[in-house]
Amino acid sequence: MKRYSISILARQFGLSRSALLYYDRIGLLKPSGRTATDYRVYTERDRRRLERICAFRAAGLALEDMASILAVKGKPSVRVLERRLGEIGREITALRQKQRLLSEMVRRSAAGSRPPMVDKAMWVGLLRAGGMDEAAMLRWHAAFERQAPVAHEEFLVSLGIGAEERARIRAG
Repeated sequence: MKRYSISILARQFGLSRSALLYYDRIGLLKPSGRTATDYRVYTERDRRRLERICAFRAAGLALEDMASILAVKGKPSVRVLERRLGEIGREITALRQKQRLLSEMVRRSAAGSRPPMVDKAMWVGLLRAGGMDEAAMLRWHAAFERQAPVAHEEFLVSLGIGAEERARIRAG
């Protein structure tokens, strides 16, 4: 039976020794044994488990999700994988929105000598691309208002927002 030291196994997967020590500490990858001098020993089965861990890591799964998948014998939990797939889809959508906004900024910048002004529509688009919904934007404005009311007012003016709407935003 093939056996691996922690250093050999880590090197095979491009990981640090400390990563494997951490995986051991949290129970994600326990060594199958120890040498007489108390060094960790990993088997081929442990190596295959680490291979799965690295695949899950490359897919962006959280350590807790990896542990729950690996706790189930056989096929991975489809629910965890589907959830991650949905998260990635939302990230891609947000990145595409940012890409469109940046393209528009480049286009506007190329059309004139001055960089484009950020208006309300562009600002809201940027916040939405960053994953903020209406409630999150309201919390953002409330925090801005609490911490720097004058700067908040100046910022709203710079976006071209009228007095009535500024008052409504600042009131929360």
